[in-house]
Amino acid sequence: DMQDRRIGDVRVTRIEEQMGPGFPAKDFFPEFVAATFAAEQHWLAPHYYQPESGRLMTSIHSWLVRTGKYTILIDSCSGNHKPRPGMPRFDMLNTGYLDRLREAGVQPEEIDFVMCTHLHVDHVGWNTRLDNGRWVPTFKNAKYVWSQEDFDFYRELDKDPQKGPANAGSFRDSVLPVFEAGMAQMVKGGAQLDEHIRITPAPGHTPGTIRIEFESRGEKALFCGDILHHALQVYHPEWNSFACLDADNARKSRRAAIEHCAGTGARLLPCHLDRKSTRLNSSHIPLSRMPSSA
Repeated sequence: DMQDRRIGDVRVTRIEEQMGPGFPAKDFFPEFVAATFAAEQHWLAPHYYQPESGRLMTSIHSWLVRTGKYTILIDSCSGNHKPRPGMPRFDMLNTGYLDRLREAGVQPEEIDFVMCTHLHVDHVGWNTRLDNGRWVPTFKNAKYVWSQEDFDFYRELDKDPQKGPANAGSFRDSVLPVFEAGMAQMVKGGAQLDEHIRITPAPGHTPGTIRIEFESRGEKALFCGDILHHALQVYHPEWNSFACLDADNARKSRRAAIEHCAGTGARLLPCHLDRKSTRLNSSHIPLSRMPSSA
């Protein structure tokens, strides 16, 4: 399951939490058209789609980034022991995620930055762990980086008795404890973190979704979080997921991210595509089929 690659001098490792069939395709994409989907099935199965169940195959994983100066975790999956009523894929998990992090050669206390592309339930879960009945930051020496816009939006939502708790309770158990411990480093708009790392706003899926751009020795990567959930969206960037809050901006941000990769040669590193899907930028999904404009 471990997946290791180099972006210039930077080492990038995929740390998987879980992999398997997720939502039915027809429920996941509000714009779903059966004929359009059927035309792509020859390459979707088995890595991206399970024909017998009609479900999309999806991974939930983090990216561990070692620059030599910093050790960074991008997106922190679902977490253990977290009650997520009505969401069986995230509910009361007990995975060996931290063991896989250690197998990759990193102890939790060695993480310098935890960067969340957005604050949904399956991108913040390992921010905290259960310790004697309390949620405490898992990565105790880390700064946790996320967007101010997402934090403000979900904090308001969480306070609303009609709409809270926000993000299936993950705002309270996986975000607030980090904020209250003084370990959050929020960014508004774009930010250059160091010579390798740039944060660019990519609103739509959530109000404060960010994409994380990496460069080392002229090699580039783009960590897209949920700007793009599924390989099919490379061909059909107009198809949103049901979880995209602002449909128009989600499409704009998705197209912009794909065009950035196509135009600069940046490797696209998504959060929900399985480990066999990293040929996205080469022959596996030919970018020549990319729609050229909106």
